[in-house]
Amino acid sequence: MSGDADRRCVSVRIAGHVQGVGFRAWTARQADGLGLEGWVGNQQDGSVHAMIVGSDQAVAAMLEAFMHGPDFATVTDVMWHQTDEPDLSGFRIVS
Repeated sequence: MSGDADRRCVSVRIAGHVQGVGFRAWTARQADGLGLEGWVGNQQDGSVHAMIVGSDQAVAAMLEAFMHGPDFATVTDVMWHQTDEPDLSGFRIVS
């Protein structure tokens, strides 16, 4: 379905106090609820990186959700850029 005009893929970096607070599990739940595909993982610099693929509306909703994160997170910055859609199926948590 990568040819659908309504789909987009974004690479996202979320900075702040976002590790050790359930951010990856929260992201997976949010993504599943929005029907997104992709992955989320912790980075060595303390940030979280995610690749999200889905409808314009669902991606926009996930980007907005990233601004707040789960209850115990403190998000200081969300940086994203559009990228080519990889071959993905479902949403997963990576290390």
